[in-house]
Amino acid sequence: MSFVYNLLVILHFLGLASLIGGFLVQMRTTPRVVNNAMFHGALTQLVTGVLLVGLRYPLHNADPDEWALPDNAKIGVKFVILLVILGLILANRKKESISNAVWGAIGGLAIANVVIAVLW
Repeated sequence: MSFVYNLLVILHFLGLASLIGGFLVQMRTTPRVVNNAMFHGALTQLVTGVLLVGLRYPLHNADPDEWALPDNAKIGVKFVILLVILGLILANRKKESISNAVWGAIGGLAIANVVIAVLW
């Protein structure tokens, strides 16, 4: 089961790369839009994140020394941030252009999620 967990971690990182990459490629372009990379990256992060948390409990039950329980407060904060990101993406996905504030909020919140994941 650890192989599946590690595979999900890789997919979670690829979702992160897609979300932030979709944000970064628009740094010097106008008009800014919600591109498919941002949309699919956020959805990938949501699905893999939920699966990672769900798998952590049986892994902990099988080997508590190797697999710690997830920090539910941290996971909750990251989940709420991702829901806000997804809300912004879904609300602006069909628009021909988005404001710099929306674009910056999507990117800033995605980067904040990385900071929380690493430093908390």
